[in-house]
Formats: sequence, structure tokens, C-alpha cells
Amino acid sequence: MTNTPLWTSVEIIDAVAGKCENANWYANGVSIDSRSVENEDLFIAIIGPENDGHDYVQMALDNGASAALVSKLPDDCKDTSRLIFVEDTQTGMEQLGAAARARSSAKIIAVTGSVGKTGTKEALAHVLSAQGKTHYSIGSFNNHWGVPLSLSRMSRDAEYGIFELGMNHAGELGPLSKMVRPHVAIITTVAVAHLEFFKNTTEIAEAKAEVFEGLEEKGVALINVDNEHGALLLQRAQNLNIETIIGFGKEENADVRLEEILLMPHSSEISAKINDHKYRFTLAVPGEHWAMNIMAVLGAVDSIGADVAAATKALSTMVPPSGRGVLVTAHCPTGDFTIIDESYNASPIAMQAAFSVLKRKKTENQGRKIAVLGDMRELGEKSAEIHKSLAIDLSDDGVDMVYACGPNMRHLFDALPADKKSGYASNSEELAGMLVVAVQSDDIVLIKGSLGSKMKLILEALLAVASERKPANSAGV
Repeated sequence: MTNTPLWTSVEIIDAVAGKCENANWYANGVSIDSRSVENEDLFIAIIGPENDGHDYVQMALDNGASAALVSKLPDDCKDTSRLIFVEDTQTGMEQLGAAARARSSAKIIAVTGSVGKTGTKEALAHVLSAQGKTHYSIGSFNNHWGVPLSLSRMSRDAEYGIFELGMNHAGELGPLSKMVRPHVAIITTVAVAHLEFFKNTTEIAEAKAEVFEGLEEKGVALINVDNEHGALLLQRAQNLNIETIIGFGKEENADVRLEEILLMPHSSEISAKINDHKYRFTLAVPGEHWAMNIMAVLGAVDSIGADVAAATKALSTMVPPSGRGVLVTAHCPTGDFTIIDESYNASPIAMQAAFSVLKRKKTENQGRKIAVLGDMRELGEKSAEIHKSLAIDLSDDGVDMVYACGPNMRHLFDALPADKKSGYASNSEELAGMLVVAVQSDDIVLIKGSLGSKMKLILEALLAVASERKPANSAGV
């Protein structure tokens, strides 16, 4: 091998204080899923609530893994020479992540918030990848497994590292932030989410502020000054003696200010001011919520000394991550229709933002604007009330038809005007059956719900039948 590997065997064994018979191997990747293991990966046998990774060690080795990190001898393992034994594999993965962070000279950015984490992370990755070697966590790898795994995958020569940090309980973000040790920490916003585990949004704000605990010396805190908890977050950052605190938003006192925004059906024209510098640019993703996240992105780019002007240019070619506003064209014999894929996740503020995007879309011919909605999860005892309140946002003329599924979304559906009610089902699979016979050419269909609502089933059903049938008229329920 001519290139330096991600990890040598000696580096891994030393990092995790493990024992291994054979040290004549290297790893160019790290995985905790035997099904997706690639050649020269290190497989880490994590013990989860439902599965024990030790049951899949031999499969991982058969699939090309260089070695496996284990805390016990797997029953069916044929070759034990490439097993690294440690007391606890979760701890071992955290130690490997810490070792990756310790050897790195990259500028590190951590992103958290009630909504917008993944989109902000992906936007940062998009603009910084054009300026240097950039490592970032894939998907939503933002918990106690995903963060150390993402860290352990960071190459030794990365110039920028971007990590998404998530939580649904107090006390989770602090340890993750201390593991990542960011130079910049972003809180996109604080909103109603995870109320199943918090009394109110003030408690959520307190938990989000834990992201500042791991900031490196002279690190930068980026806070949404438009948010009602902006002052609380500012105080928590000051309590940690963070000297550089940057506010972003539309308020006059924002250091990174969204001065003007022209919302277009498929993009946004933005004027922003960062300190004394003004920037005008096109954001290739529609919606004011995206524009707000981009203020945090530009603030972070400026804070790490990267080129802000180049970043604004790169935003004209950005696309949203899968399931978070991606536009999909479904082809039909009688004409195409458009899907706004927001199937990955949902919260009240994210629902409202998606409704706004749908309303601004322009239909052609006899096309209709259709909202297809699934339950929002983890909203606690106020869930019914919160779901019902969103009916107000759908009651004007901006949306023509509403389909809904799930016990919580029933409250929204029942609160809608009669002319908006187009179909309700107990789950997404049943609702998909209604949609595939209802959607017509030139329709614009928004699909949104929490991951647990399985709204992606509806997306897949629409795409699967789009080219196989002639669209029919909608039938209400």
C-alpha cells in the first residue's frame, strides 16, 4: 500500500488499549453494521438494545473487514487473530474517536438544534468541500453511537470536520461536545420537539446549551438571536467564559444578518450582512427556514477563516439532503407530478416551514397542492393540542387537499375545513393506497412526518406506480 491508511493496526490497538494476536493489518474505514462493511474496514461489535454485534463478527470478516473490535469471543468466529479485545466496545469506539480528534488539525464545527441540524451540516459540507478536504457525519449520525463513529472515520489530513450532535434528554449533548471538541458550535434554533422528555422549550434550550461545554479555547458560539431563548443561550455561553459569541438572524443586532430574502418557488434570493460585509447570492433551496440556517453556515465559515464569498457562490448549487425537501419528479403516461420529499422527520416548526414552501409552489394546468402528513413524535402530553393547532396553517387557500395518517395527526385532520379533508388512514401504508389512485398530473405533493411514521412508504408507493397507471380523481373520506 502506497497511501497512508486511515488507521494502522498499532494505532487502533493503542487507542483502545486492546489486545490483538495479529498486528499486520490496517483499516481504511470503520463500521458497526456488518451488512455495509467494506474491504479494509474495522468492524466494531456494538451491543445494542436489540442486537449484539458479536453475532455478526464472522459475517463482517467474510465481507472484507480487516479486523473486529470485540469484548468477548464470538461463538462462530473462525479466525481470532484479527480480533481486538477490549472490556467494552462502546468505550473502545469512543476512545478511537477521541484519538482521531486528537491527531487532527482540522477546523471542527458542531451543529445542534431542534430543527435544521442535518441541513445545516450538509450545507457546511457543501460549501467547505470546495475549499479543502472536508469530513462530515453521514445521515443523522448524531447520537452516542454516531458521533464517535463519525469521528473515528475522519482522515488524518482533513482540513474541516463537521459533526451533527443530537439529543432527546438532558445531559446527552455535553459529553458529545467534549468528544468532538469543536472550534465552532452552532445551535440552529430551539423549538417544540422532544416534549415527551422535557417540560417546556426552556428546558430544551438548557439542554441544547450543553453543546458549548466542549468548545475549544477561543472557540465560537453561534446563536439564533431571533429565537425566544436567544438570551438564555447567550447567558449559558457567557457562563462558560466563551469570549466570541455570534448572533445570526433577522434582528438588527445580529452579527450575521439576513437583511432581505426573496422567496422563489425553487430557490431564494438573499442579501446578508456579516459584520461590515454585504453579500448577495442565490440559495438553490426554497424556504425562509433554509435561509436562516444558511446564516449560521456563513457565520461558521467566517469564524474558521474560510472564504465566505466562495461559500455564497457554492450555495447556488446546493441540494437538500434526502427526505428534507428534495424535489422529486414522478413520471406518468398522462403527465408528471412533483413530490416534495420531507419524509425523514417532523416537528411543529418544521411542518409550518414545509407548508410555507408548498404554498409558494406554482401549479400548472389543473394541478393541485396536496399535503400528506404523518404523526410528529415525542411531543408528550400536549401532542394532540399541537397537532390540532397546525390545522390553522392549512386552512387558507394555499393548500388544496390534505391527507393524514396516525392517531396524533387525526386531531389535525378533524380540525380542518371540510373542503380540505381528502383522506385519513391509521398508518402510512393504508394512506399510500389512497394516494396512488388520487394523484394527478401537475399535482405538487408534500410528504412529511416523523421517521417513526414511515412516510417514506408513501413516497416509494407513488414512485412505484407513477409510470404504471393513469391517475384518477381524488375521493374524499
